Amino acid sequence: MELLLTNLSSPVVLAFALGLIARAVRSDLEIPPQIQAYLSIFLLLAIGLKGGVALRGQAPGELLLLLSITIAAGVVTTFTTYFIARRILRDGRTNAAAMAAHYGSVSAVTFIAANQFVERAGAPAEGVLVALVVALEVPALLLALWLAHRGSNGPVDPAARHHTLREVFTGKSVILLVGGLAIGVIAGPGGIKSVDAMYFALFQGVLMLFMLDMGILAAGRLAALRSGWLKLTLFATTLPLLHGAGGVLLGHMVGLSASGATVLGAMVSSASYIAAPATVRTGLPEADTGRCITAALGITFPFNLAIGIPLYAWMALWLAR
Repeated sequence: MELLLTNLSSPVVLAFALGLIARAVRSDLEIPPQIQAYLSIFLLLAIGLKGGVALRGQAPGELLLLLSITIAAGVVTTFTTYFIARRILRDGRTNAAAMAAHYGSVSAVTFIAANQFVERAGAPAEGVLVALVVALEVPALLLALWLAHRGSNGPVDPAARHHTLREVFTGKSVILLVGGLAIGVIAGPGGIKSVDAMYFALFQGVLMLFMLDMGILAAGRLAALRSGWLKLTLFATTLPLLHGAGGVLLGHMVGLSASGATVLGAMVSSASYIAAPATVRTGLPEADTGRCITAALGITFPFNLAIGIPLYAWMALWLAR
């Protein structure tokens, strides 16, 4: 309960709640698209830089192990989402694969929120987790596309496949995170000091603005949910809890700190609403992307932000005893 109350009273969560309230009272508050794009670029590059600096001291063998385990976790979450969507939501192959792309992938914003949560508790997570965000992102998207086309009638257009793969590997999230990691590794702590005031000192304030925008968007998605809301809500809250508990246990087993296991659990439990929709629109144009975004952004994201992350932290602390 203490972890939950601490999380709910944090500026990040309160900014998200303000966005929800603004939309609920039909305020004219909105963040222009150009500012939205800038905020996301800033945050992704900043966490990439921070992770790159931390990677300089990481043993290659340990990094390879963590990357392999994270990729395996992404494969498992993609498969479980696909089969649960088929059985529980009664989705067809294409829509179930689209949902698997979103829930097998990762929300970079949830990752940031979980990092902020453990930092406020005085125990920052391992910097290597930034590299694991990318490892969790790409394989899930590719696997989901394979699940959609598996057993389909007729050949897949090679040009469309090439375009989809290009979208996955050159998407904004992957480029900024990988690029930030590379810059951080090459520049090191000394080189990064010259941009500390820009990317680290301002990080909290920029994150609050971004979460305010996320609250407005999430409220809009929830307002658009007309039918099947109960089944979708149960799916979008129960599945992340299962995935999150597995991620925390996995982090504990591979030797991450309690903070690291908390963040890994939040990563595995999260659902993408930036990279996945772009990939699904390109590779599976007939899928109901709006429904996936509603589940990921309108239900799973606020659930993890308010309740999920404190639960994963409690579980990680309990395992560490």
